[in-house]
Amino acid sequence: MAVHDAMDVLTGKWKISIIAVLCYHNKRRFSDILKDVNGISNKMLSKELKEMEQNKLIKRTVLDTQPVTVHYELTEYGQKLQSVIKNLSDWGIEHRKEIMGK
Repeated sequence: MAVHDAMDVLTGKWKISIIAVLCYHNKRRFSDILKDVNGISNKMLSKELKEMEQNKLIKRTVLDTQPVTVHYELTEYGQKLQSVIKNLSDWGIEHRKEIMGK
């Protein structure tokens, strides 16, 4: 089933948050993503980024600087998730209002 395929790629506590960060910021360094995704550990962020790179959602670019700079950004394929993130965000706002009675 297609939904299961999508969930296999996006499963976990952090992937949606990482994608959301990269939707709102074109390119981010590892340390920036670490700050932006509240509560994620260094080790977990590294693991999630590797998995997302394997699934062709993000691109890792190593710049020849001193010290070495690494940027992460959504691939063209990963950018297709922007509308999903926007819809999820809109639903979250609506849900909060529904639950809070406003």
